[in-house]
Amino acid sequence: MSEHDPSTPGMDSRGPSGWERQVLDNLLSATLVERRRARRWGIFFRALFWLFAFTLLFLAWPRGDGGLPVGRHTALIDLTGPIADGQQASADNLIPALRDAFEDKHTVGILLRANSPGGSPVQAAYLYDEIRRLRKLHPKVPVYAVVTDMCASACYYIISASDRIYANRGSLVGSIGVLYDGFGFTGLMDKLGIQRRLLTAGKHKGMLDPFSPPNPEETQYFKTVLEQVHQQFIEAVEKGRGDRLKKDDPDLFSGLIWTGATGVKLGLVDGLASPRQVARDVIGADNIVDYTPRENLLDRLSNRVGAAVGRNLLPAHSGVGPLR
Repeated sequence: MSEHDPSTPGMDSRGPSGWERQVLDNLLSATLVERRRARRWGIFFRALFWLFAFTLLFLAWPRGDGGLPVGRHTALIDLTGPIADGQQASADNLIPALRDAFEDKHTVGILLRANSPGGSPVQAAYLYDEIRRLRKLHPKVPVYAVVTDMCASACYYIISASDRIYANRGSLVGSIGVLYDGFGFTGLMDKLGIQRRLLTAGKHKGMLDPFSPPNPEETQYFKTVLEQVHQQFIEAVEKGRGDRLKKDDPDLFSGLIWTGATGVKLGLVDGLASPRQVARDVIGADNIVDYTPRENLLDRLSNRVGAAVGRNLLPAHSGVGPLR
């Protein structure tokens, strides 16, 4: 049989037969399709990357109420919720925001929007001292506080460092006092026949143990500790408010809480106004830029997952309440 015999199956003098050509065409087409698909995915991921980068840049840029970068502005910082380490209203969280607001050359004034029932006197002292320090470093940048629903105890401790305080007539302000709360379970333990076996090294190491009877000596001692913290609170308010306080009122530092209208009469509040009114009419910069640190979505999710895991893994705690 001749080498070039056209009767040879699958071959002819012109190259591959029809089915081989079809296979090659299919392979070539598939390769082109894969390349186009890979190119489209590459374009998509590059576009997604730049969109993500621009979004982060946009979120990090100071913005006014309209969501766009602004120049001359009022710097807003929210003092919201419990004042405690690890919370939104902690010194570690808010002090960097205060510094950023003061150092921004476009900041005309700083507005503390307060809505908190109080919390840690230590966190309050950190924030109070930092506000006063920054005010001395930046004397041309005033600090005003506006109480919305409530600013009590440690919250008022903090805002007393501001130049002026405003509130609504129905706001709750004051509560200049200190407490340490807990529970006593000795009567219930007696009924259930439960014995408390507490071992300590140090005579007063078990002070205020909720499962032991109260010790009059220890109770009196801890009252003196609370009085010391209370006096620190009073001194801070007096330093911040000065002669505006009506010190002749015997209940001023008793721990009572008052409405904003009564707070004006007592010198705890300078006037009645909303945050917007203070920005517009007092500071003179209607553009408001929010400097309050906010958790991003990933932080919120991780914190919630961590909290859920912690609740499942850690035993229940039956200690006493926080110092407020």
